[in-house]
Amino acid sequence: MRLEDTFLIKNKLGLHARAATVLAQLAIKFDASIMIYQDDKEAPGDSVLALMLLESSQGKEVKVVCEGPDAEQALHAVGQLIAQRFNEEE
Repeated sequence: MRLEDTFLIKNKLGLHARAATVLAQLAIKFDASIMIYQDDKEAPGDSVLALMLLESSQGKEVKVVCEGPDAEQALHAVGQLIAQRFNEEE
């Protein structure tokens, strides 16, 4: 199964080190390949460094593509994490 959706980065610092770490820790919980795309860049969801290199800042949109048995749950969880500003205060 392959699913995708687009999400808006809302947190003030964007996809910085802590947010990328939280996302990567979430990504490894699923039996699914998770790829994050922004503009012409892409990153596997379980790679903190690659996620940081996307330079996703507040107000940017990222496309999340999940493939595998847990694709639906993974896409929902990643979307929720982004919507909740990576569980940050601001």
